[in-house]
Amino acid sequence: MPRRTLWLIALSVFASYLCYERLDHNPYGRYFAEVLEQVDRHYVEPVDNQKMFENAISNTIKQLDPYSSFIGQSKATRFQETLGQKFGGIGIEVSLDPETKQLTVMSPLVGTPAYAAGVRTGDKILAVNGNPTAGFSLDDAVKLLRGRPGEPVVLRIQHDGQAEPTDYEIARAEIKVDSVLGDQRNPDGTWNFMLPGHDHLGYVRMTSFGDRTASELAAALKWLKEHDCKGLIIDLRNNPGGLLDAARDTCDLFLDKGDVIVSTRRRHSPEEFFYASGRGRYQKLPLAVLVNHYSASAAEVLAACLQDHDRAKVIGERSWGKGSVQNVIPIEGGKSLLTLTTASYWRPNGKNIHRKEDSKPTDDWGVSPNPGCEVKLSEEEFTKWAEARRKHDILKLKTQAEPAKAKEPDAAADKPKPGESTQADKPAATPEKGKVEKSSDPSASSTAEPIADPNDVDPQLKKAIEVLEASLK
Repeated sequence: MPRRTLWLIALSVFASYLCYERLDHNPYGRYFAEVLEQVDRHYVEPVDNQKMFENAISNTIKQLDPYSSFIGQSKATRFQETLGQKFGGIGIEVSLDPETKQLTVMSPLVGTPAYAAGVRTGDKILAVNGNPTAGFSLDDAVKLLRGRPGEPVVLRIQHDGQAEPTDYEIARAEIKVDSVLGDQRNPDGTWNFMLPGHDHLGYVRMTSFGDRTASELAAALKWLKEHDCKGLIIDLRNNPGGLLDAARDTCDLFLDKGDVIVSTRRRHSPEEFFYASGRGRYQKLPLAVLVNHYSASAAEVLAACLQDHDRAKVIGERSWGKGSVQNVIPIEGGKSLLTLTTASYWRPNGKNIHRKEDSKPTDDWGVSPNPGCEVKLSEEEFTKWAEARRKHDILKLKTQAEPAKAKEPDAAADKPKPGESTQADKPAATPEKGKVEKSSDPSASSTAEPIADPNDVDPQLKKAIEVLEASLK
């Protein structure tokens, strides 16, 4: 028998022995399987074993802490897409109208198939692939709208002021979701990172920390440098966090070589420190950071790091207080996921910002604003600002008077290639009832028009401007 085969047999026997020993010392797996078997065999009605398993695991894991969780098969893919900042779809943000409960387009994302097809803000989606959307939840909509790039989806759209609905056949593409935004868009749909009314100050909103966040911010910083930016406001308000690696890479853009970014402590390992590489090009750029109560996790890593190294003043309200690290562990061959707290993170000054269940307001947790930089918002002020921000971000699509001639449904050349971004520069075609409009040269002349100015109702931003301006004198 070949020596390699003997080694494989020996390793298999050893692995089996370890599994047996593990099971013998922790018999709860056997008990759990026994319970499921008894339910499956004797319960009065048939049971969904997958649902039983997911509920049991989910309820078990949530006992550990608020941030460990089990993500079942139905939600695992979307969770991974969120961290990866991309998914297969047509590129629209949807909501349920609070009054009519009708599935409504909040905004088509610039450069996506839906944007190119002429789907507009405020459009009502009456059906998806022939399925009426009446009674749909947002999860129902997402399941039908997303899919593999290149595959078509048919939407029945009711435009405002249009008597009859229009069917759009739109080929899905890989949609990339930006996590680094400006205050407003340029005419071509790209973000403008200068602060309106302050042509020497930059402004970036970081909505999460995903795979591309650090590279997106680096690109924004390059754009700002080309536009003679003298100081930068980083807005982390309502940022729930994300990947710790993304936060570390973001900090690295602003620190000198050897500066401590963050450290982590695990159960069976010594404390691990992460240091700045010195390759960042923005060590001297004046910074101000905005946080509020909903800034958490990776957002707090960035804010705490820049504050501790005196690279930025932190303005706003004390942050959430999440100083723990979750690892994403594949379960069921990757069909499900386990997010398990495996470490705590510690800011450069040696403190852990985690807010425990019994923590008091007087305890030291979260990232607090610098002295003189605290600006608290009442619930009414927060709601007014958040609504103004949402409306400001919505793209209002203007259509010109003369509609283009409708494409015939069998015109194969009209279908966009997967991943193709078509810049729309003509009015949307209005096909006859019953015809299907293709998505590639649909031609909606579109310009980004601010609907409201959130900066007028944003005292926290005004304070950040004041602090940053003072640092430039």
